[in-house]
Amino acid sequence: MTKTPDWLADAVFYQIFPERFANGDAALDPPGVEPWGAEPTRDNFFGGDLAGITQHLDHIEALGANAIYLTPIFEADTNHRYDAKDYFAIDHRLGDLEAFKVFLDAAHARGIRIVLDAVLNHSGDGHWAFRDIVEKEAESEYVNWFSVESFPVQPHPEPNYRTCSGCYYLPKWNAYNPEVRDHHYRVARYWIEQGIDGWRLDVPYFINHNFWRGFRDVVKGIDDDLYIVAEEWREPEQWLQGDLADGTMNYTLRDLVLGFVADRTITGGQFADGMNELTARVPEASRPAMLNLLGSHDTERLVTRHGGDLAALRLSYALLLLAEGAPMIYYGDEVGLEGENDPGCRGTMPWDEALWNRDLLESIRSLIAVRKAHTAFTRGSQHVVALDDDTVRLDRTLDGTTVSLVVNRADADFTVILAEEVS
Repeated sequence: MTKTPDWLADAVFYQIFPERFANGDAALDPPGVEPWGAEPTRDNFFGGDLAGITQHLDHIEALGANAIYLTPIFEADTNHRYDAKDYFAIDHRLGDLEAFKVFLDAAHARGIRIVLDAVLNHSGDGHWAFRDIVEKEAESEYVNWFSVESFPVQPHPEPNYRTCSGCYYLPKWNAYNPEVRDHHYRVARYWIEQGIDGWRLDVPYFINHNFWRGFRDVVKGIDDDLYIVAEEWREPEQWLQGDLADGTMNYTLRDLVLGFVADRTITGGQFADGMNELTARVPEASRPAMLNLLGSHDTERLVTRHGGDLAALRLSYALLLLAEGAPMIYYGDEVGLEGENDPGCRGTMPWDEALWNRDLLESIRSLIAVRKAHTAFTRGSQHVVALDDDTVRLDRTLDGTTVSLVVNRADADFTVILAEEVS
């Protein structure tokens, strides 16, 4: 039977976009840094850094989260850093290796695990190997690390090299090249040696599975307890056969929850059927390892998606936080941060608590506390029942004990039924 890390059953993740979470060291601010709280754009910087995250670990711990997924932190040119220039260096605007170790040690001291973003399909056009090709063309020793069709290398009007989704500044690695695979696997080993607890695979569907089998062998060869979670928006099964990932980002669950609560495009019966079908599609060992989410750096903010209806939003959170799988909160969503999709969803975290929605924050904290207090909500099997078009019951059963969540979208209310209350 496929084995996934046992700690995931008890995990509650918190996702951070480092540039926008907290500015802890103003000395690292890049030129032209924007005032904290200004409008986010695709290109601007606010000075978020690793020191800022370290300084606010208490907030994450108080929320009840015990794992953090960081979007990329390696040297790059953009604020999102999905365009790595050097995978072995912390971006200078975030800090350095010492700042990362301080952060990692502080997180681990609180029992918080750290998962990094493995962006191995593409680099940035500032990566040293790609720059060598631009300079030396066919004579570059790295010429086959990317797929360049002709020389000189030309990014415009259309790049004459393979890219990620046609984006000129994201040249695509040639993952069939053994030297590239060796580079990528060294990246995986290096950051595990620094002490991280797992990897999130960015757009893994753009790379052949043999590459990811090798990646898994490297990671799990170091420690079976390391987490591998694949970004996947549609079909999770291909990643969950025991040779690639432990779990996937559960966008299917997101579609079902938001379809039922926020959009009301599906009935209770359709929600229940969809949830039960999803459970059946995911191998049993991977169910606790699914990374359940409602929002991320790639989606609109949850308050915005719910049209400002905070009562409905609480229902969505209840379904997220008490469902089978590891739930994830996107930074700022817990205090009611608003914003449309990128770049709107990447605004700065408000640290003026007067701006926080306290009721929402306390509701999320309470739901996480309920999850942690009742083992059936963390380790129980799951079945969903529709009581009517507007009402569903999510049952979690462990060792003959069942706990339940009843959500009624018509009344914008939910009820948690614990085992001692079940006749």
